Amino acid sequence: MSEMITVGEAIARTLEQYQVTTVYGVISIHNLPIADAIGRRKVIDFTPSRGEAGAVTMADAHSRFTGLGVALTSTGAGAGNAVGSMIEAMNACSPMIHITGQVEKAYLDMDAGFIHETHDQLGFLRSSSKLAFRVHTPEQAVATLHKAIQVAQTIPCGPVSIEIPIDIQSAQVPLSVLSVPLPPSTLPDCCTSLVNAIWDKLQHATQPLLWVGAGALQAKDAVKRLADAGIAVISSTHGRGILSDDHPFSLRAFHNADSIDALLRSCDLTIVAGSRLRSNETKTWSLPLPHPIIQIDINPLAANRNYLADLTVTGDCKSLLEALADKIEQAKRPISTQWKKQVQEAVQQAEEQLRQQCGPYSQLSDAVEQVLPSNGIFVRDITVSGSLWGSRLLKATQPMHNIHSLAGAIGLGLAMAIGSAKANPNVPVIGLVGDGGLMLGIGELATMAQEQLPIVLIIMNDQGYGVMRGIQEKYFSDRQYYNELLTPSFSQLAQSMGIQAFTIDKATDFESTLRQAVDLKQPVVVEVLMNSIGKMNFSGPPQKKLF
Repeated sequence: MSEMITVGEAIARTLEQYQVTTVYGVISIHNLPIADAIGRRKVIDFTPSRGEAGAVTMADAHSRFTGLGVALTSTGAGAGNAVGSMIEAMNACSPMIHITGQVEKAYLDMDAGFIHETHDQLGFLRSSSKLAFRVHTPEQAVATLHKAIQVAQTIPCGPVSIEIPIDIQSAQVPLSVLSVPLPPSTLPDCCTSLVNAIWDKLQHATQPLLWVGAGALQAKDAVKRLADAGIAVISSTHGRGILSDDHPFSLRAFHNADSIDALLRSCDLTIVAGSRLRSNETKTWSLPLPHPIIQIDINPLAANRNYLADLTVTGDCKSLLEALADKIEQAKRPISTQWKKQVQEAVQQAEEQLRQQCGPYSQLSDAVEQVLPSNGIFVRDITVSGSLWGSRLLKATQPMHNIHSLAGAIGLGLAMAIGSAKANPNVPVIGLVGDGGLMLGIGELATMAQEQLPIVLIIMNDQGYGVMRGIQEKYFSDRQYYNELLTPSFSQLAQSMGIQAFTIDKATDFESTLRQAVDLKQPVVVEVLMNSIGKMNFSGPPQKKLF
């Protein structure tokens, strides 16, 4: 007879088969069989977060680097706490698995008052996941996990939830239920006719534009070849670094700059590759994109979603852009020196405009650029600094080294920094958060300390919601309500957890302090006292009138 193991152990062994190195979570009476198996086997590291939202955000960030992240939460309110972070992972198309418990199968959906019970848990997991599964029998658990991972890793990727009743987690199953991992669904082959259709339009363009998003993250080499051939490239904030900001045909992520707006009006073709063209990057879809517009996306539902395209192509951005680069190189088209000059002048004007807007904090951006090694990772929360210099002024030279919330949610920065650091051992990470956002997940500061991660956490402390102040100033006649926040001394709080802390109250100290912090290669907090240094002018991205 086959050896018997618990379903909890079968789950742990299956995760090992997929080379999962870390599971993030909060242990609970409704997930202990799984956590216990992970602990006994000592193959997977378990990182105890201080809340379910933090656990899922850490797994989300981890998955962006490794191709699979895993979070383990409790049932009911515990699973509910994870929903906001699941929505972020959905926006980022992160290949992540969220495993949660459930009450005993006999009491499911009975409204019996079972501890941790909630109404329609599977329903709210479905609404915040790419797909959600319920395990109905012990023998079905491994097969369900295999399918969930395949769905999560199939492009377009996304988070998948699995709920497993607690009695099923503890049930015994034969070792023979274990089976080999499933590969992600394969991408379609590059179609010659589709490439020719794109080339028919591109070959006549003299000032073409390529807009790249996260769907083109694997197409770095192809995008550079296209830029080398004279195509101007602008990226979504999630696609930053696909083309290095140092490239002479890079428009970086200056979507909202006046000079870039003017340049776009002079373009005569747009290729959109793997981007949703989000509202905050297109002035709520009023940014002029020159026709003809060619849209490339693996998801057929993306076609004409926000801009009406003249040609929609469903396919893999990497293979299609590589074939297109072959075409343009074979054609040996001359590169217009005037067009190159226009692009570089527009970028220079955009950077100068942004530096003026950032004021003294442009020096902080320069300091981060100077002290963070080339392999270092910058993780930013949705805060004024993140939305100004962190998202655009700070140069990106390679993809996936400027990480942030795609849902526009504050409070995820610290947990994202932790997941990024765990996924990239011994790689320095600088995290950027605001005082208001940090308080939403302040408990994860203890996780950073306990895990002894080489994260330098910059805390921009202006004692309030700086973004809201700017919006109220611009749109509400400067009526300032409800944006003042009592904040602790973050330096003292960090020190109470054994974290080295520095405080900066003048801009001239940015580079020296950050260099010292990064060199320590340990958890460090750098608190920036903005009320001493000065404020930044920010009232949200340019957009249509909202109020």
